[in-house]
Amino acid sequence: MGTITTKDGTEIFYKDFGNGQPVLFSHGWPLTADAWEVQMVFLGQQGFRVIAHDRRSHGRSTQTFYGNNMDQYAEDLSELIEHLDLENVVLVGHSTGGGEVCHYIGHHGTKRVAKVVLVGAVPPLMVRTEANPGGLPVEVFNDIRKNTFENRAQFYKDLSEPFFGYNREGAKISEGLRHSFWLQGMMGGLKGQLDCIHEFSEVDYTEDLKKIDVPTLIIHGDDDQIVPIGASALLSAKIVKNAKLKVYPGGDHGLPLTHPNEFNNDLLKFLQT
Repeated sequence: MGTITTKDGTEIFYKDFGNGQPVLFSHGWPLTADAWEVQMVFLGQQGFRVIAHDRRSHGRSTQTFYGNNMDQYAEDLSELIEHLDLENVVLVGHSTGGGEVCHYIGHHGTKRVAKVVLVGAVPPLMVRTEANPGGLPVEVFNDIRKNTFENRAQFYKDLSEPFFGYNREGAKISEGLRHSFWLQGMMGGLKGQLDCIHEFSEVDYTEDLKKIDVPTLIIHGDDDQIVPIGASALLSAKIVKNAKLKVYPGGDHGLPLTHPNEFNNDLLKFLQT
């Protein structure tokens, strides 16, 4: 574990374990690198080098008042990749992290990238517009902003239920996972997490997706209540050249945590192909 200091003086915390081909994970909102610990241990045991960072204003990274935007997230990711001198890296992004991965490629290309995995990812665009009629109304995201600002401690507890699909009939609920979600969310800074809502909802990643020219796996649950599949994965799979789409029937937004064995095996199979 360590930190890098970016050009604007922000400290970015990261974990870096194992040896072999590097796999770099980008987490969702409002989480941290800890959301990937099961995948990191699993792939580390399979002979991969695994890296995950806390996005600025999340987890153990600096809580910044400014710079909490996708352009800067992509630059932070680039600085981390350059600092560690990663080559032939596999980029794995969940939810907001999927936008971060795509935006990095949109800005920096794929010269260091071997493959891409997008999981429950927000691209191409989550908010409803005239050009994106299948998106969610902006009022949905305004409510997220309001609830995060007024009482994020309670909101994160409430949000964990649909995040993991625990509000569905017959769901096997893990209070431990819900508490971990809450704890990771509360580690971050309020200002940065508020700013990030705009980045996962109103940034259009279509042009970034068009620049992905490496093998890409898109995984999504068809019962994702946070990032509906129709406005995300189904569209991204048509934009990214030769992307492979895998849909988890009944799958929720937190697939790496709620379906760890299936997800890990799908990830490993893709990496070894």
